[in-house]
Formats: sequence, C-alpha cells, structure tokens
Amino acid sequence: MKTINAAVIGYGLAGRAFHAPIINCLEEFNLKAIYTKNKANREEINRRYPNTEVVTDVKDIFQDDSIELVVIATPNEFHYPLAAEAMAANKNVVVDKPFTITSQDADQLIHLSQQKNAVLSVYQNRRWDSDFLTLKKLIESGILGNIVEFESHFDRFKNTTSNNWREESGPGCGMLYDLGPHLIDQAVNLFGLPQAVTADLRNQRECKETVDNFELILHYPNLKVTLKSGMLVKIPTPRYTLLGDRGSFVKYGLDVQEGDLVNELTPLNKVDWGKEPEAIYGRIATEIGGLNVDGIVESERGDYRQYYLSVYRALVGEEPLAVTPQQARNTIKLIEEAIVSNESKRTIDLDGKLI
Repeated sequence: MKTINAAVIGYGLAGRAFHAPIINCLEEFNLKAIYTKNKANREEINRRYPNTEVVTDVKDIFQDDSIELVVIATPNEFHYPLAAEAMAANKNVVVDKPFTITSQDADQLIHLSQQKNAVLSVYQNRRWDSDFLTLKKLIESGILGNIVEFESHFDRFKNTTSNNWREESGPGCGMLYDLGPHLIDQAVNLFGLPQAVTADLRNQRECKETVDNFELILHYPNLKVTLKSGMLVKIPTPRYTLLGDRGSFVKYGLDVQEGDLVNELTPLNKVDWGKEPEAIYGRIATEIGGLNVDGIVESERGDYRQYYLSVYRALVGEEPLAVTPQQARNTIKLIEEAIVSNESKRTIDLDGKLI
C-alpha cells in the first residue's frame, strides 16, 4: 500500500481538532509536517506527534518534494492564496471549509487544479456525522414518503465578546461563512441544487459587527429547505426536522466527534468511535403497512476518517472524490447569492449560477 506524505498548514481549531488527528489515525497517510509559528502549538505538536516535523515557513512544505498532500487549515482569507501556491508547487490540496471567500476565487483554483492535474477537495467532514448519515439513510429508505420540508439548525449560545477571527468584521468572517458551508453542503448532498434562495442575515449581539444569525430558505419544486444558525440559542432546538407525507423525523443533539477530538480523543484511543449516546437518538413517527409506528432511530456511526480515505483513493486513482471542488464552489456561490438576497430583500433565482 502506498503511503501519502501529508502536511498541515495551520494549527488552530481546524488543524488541531479536525485534520492532524484524523490524518494521524490512518495508515494510508504519514503526517510529515505541520506549519505553525505559535510556541505553545509547537510544544503540543511535539507531544502529540513526535515523528512530525514542525515548520515555521510554509516554503519548507512547498519545497519538500516528498510531500504530496497539503492541507490548508488557516483563517479563511488565506485559503485561496495558499491553495494556489501549493498547487503551483505541484501539490495536491485539501482546503478546510469554506473553500474560498468568493466563487471567482473558487473557479480559479478549480482551473489551476485542472491545469496541474492535482487532486483538490474541501473538508466537508459533516457528511460523515452520525446524525447526517442516519438522516440520509432514512430519506433513501422512503419510510417517510415524499419529503416536503426539511429544517436544519446549527445553534450555539455565546453572548460574550471573544478575540476570534471568525467573529470579526471582514471578508469571509461571520457565521454564514463558518457554519453555513456545513448546512448548505448537507442540504445539497441530500436534495441536489436548489432553484432559488431567500436569506435573512442578522447581527443579534451588540458586541459583534458581523453576521451571527442566519436563515436560508432553499427553494425546490416540491420541497422547502430551511437552514438556520444562531449564537443566542440557550434552549436547544432540533438539529434536524424532516417532514414527509407519511411521517416525520426529529433529531436533537450534535455528532460527538468534534467534542472528542477537541479533548484529544481519536479513533486510536476511544472505543466505539463516532457512536452517539442513546439519549440523542432521533424520533420517528410514520406508517408502515397500515400500522402507526412511533419510536426512536438508532444513529449510524459517524467517522471523519472516511473523508480522508476518499481523498486517498482519489490520489491513488481508485475512485473519484466524494467532495469535489465544484460542489464546494457551489456552496460559496450560494453564500454570495444569500448575501444579495438579504441586501435586496428578495428571492434570488439561481438558474445559471450553479454548475
């Protein structure tokens, strides 16, 4: 089996919790280098990954011919230039979400990847959340009949100010760019590209200058999809609400993998990786063979390793990418059109804007 040398640029939340530990769990990859200038981060990397080199200049990664895959896990504004530089250095690239700040930048990266014959993907890891895998299986089973409405929430409660680039005022900042890509990608993965979008974007906290609450309505011929996120949600709302003409499914709680990864638990040191507790299993009410059924649905097991295994199989030519750059580009275009919708207070037709 071929082993791919990988390097991670950035060791904030994305690099620390989502990329480095998952790559390190897979024998298909060797975590060869991590870029960071932060002293505390360097000490942590040396502790957790003693065989991984810590570099303070990204050129050390780009000029290392043994490194085949570069992961961009930096603040959003650096995604485009670093991904472009990596591919110019003949590297394959994974970009943390959001792909880019603009769809024009996304198009340019896609064009460059085609010129370089490089594998380019975006880390839409929440396609491998336990609750999403369960939801997808339910829809495919047809047990709820024709789906007429879907509502997806990703809420938090945080009413205080923090020094976090995600919450600053600037290009690519705010909740729409932070959590929006997850919700949009999941919805499009389930139902395909929408015909139109209507958006309401707000700043609900006086201490912040950027979007901290959004509601997107994606319009389909016979389906309404609502995507919502807010920072002032003290009492949890359902993560998913799925309505069909034969029944409904409601799910509370979040996939457990992020919490485990933040606490340095990984598939290497935790039994039952990605398994949700029964307390947050979803509830279903439907009709089967003339019988009314009301009960719980055991969640599928989540596993973020599957994203990187998909990247590996694309790198060695075994199968196409699960998350393509074209899909990620459409997510950014949807975000751009949502901003236009909010500013103009109208529904935006997406015909010809998505590829």
